[in-house]
Amino acid sequence: MASKNVIQLEDDGALRAALEESSQEAVLYFWADWAEQCKQVDDVIDELANKYTKTQFFRIEAERFEDISEAYEISAVPTVIIAKKAKIVGRVDGVNTAKLAQLVAASCAAANGIAGAAATAADAAPADYKQDLNTRLKGLIERAPVMVFIKGTAAQPRCGFSKKLVGLLSERGIKYGYFDILTDDQVRQGLKEYSDWPTYPQLYISGELVGGLDIVNELVASDELMGMVPADALAA
Repeated sequence: MASKNVIQLEDDGALRAALEESSQEAVLYFWADWAEQCKQVDDVIDELANKYTKTQFFRIEAERFEDISEAYEISAVPTVIIAKKAKIVGRVDGVNTAKLAQLVAASCAAANGIAGAAATAADAAPADYKQDLNTRLKGLIERAPVMVFIKGTAAQPRCGFSKKLVGLLSERGIKYGYFDILTDDQVRQGLKEYSDWPTYPQLYISGELVGGLDIVNELVASDELMGMVPADALAA
């Protein structure tokens, strides 16, 4: 029997509101009715929802809510995301019910008053590994005065948001460097934590995070973007 604690998403605004209002982790389960493998995860999600009753569980039809799926980088189903506010703090791609149970326990046990949950993989990572990765990320960010982290290349972006961002920069004669996050999962996952920004694309100017496409659109609309760009990053 389906758990009453699993919310079948019908409105993307409801998800945004729920994440913004809560200070706790939420479980986002992306599925599709044609995917037989999702049936293996359905029962596990219901069991976990019945156990962690103070945690919000959302069942999201991936193809119906394309914007949400793209924001959370869903490329296949089933995928389960652990989110806090809009930030991804954990994920399980594919059918791995043991890993899913461990991840939910590590992320949600404390909020539900359940002791003894294991630390997350990120918390358990050796300090020297994190330091080396952060040094690499800093170097990538500072590779060019204007730097974008996108899906695909500047010539062939592989998502609509990335395509729009590089288009905005090119239309304004802004020279930029880029990094294809699809080629390196360490960078893809590590940069989210490093900059505390959960989605892609990401724009950096002079080594500082500006934000994603929404922020850039706002800066364009307010005529602020060009004033932020160093002179040597503008086409002659």
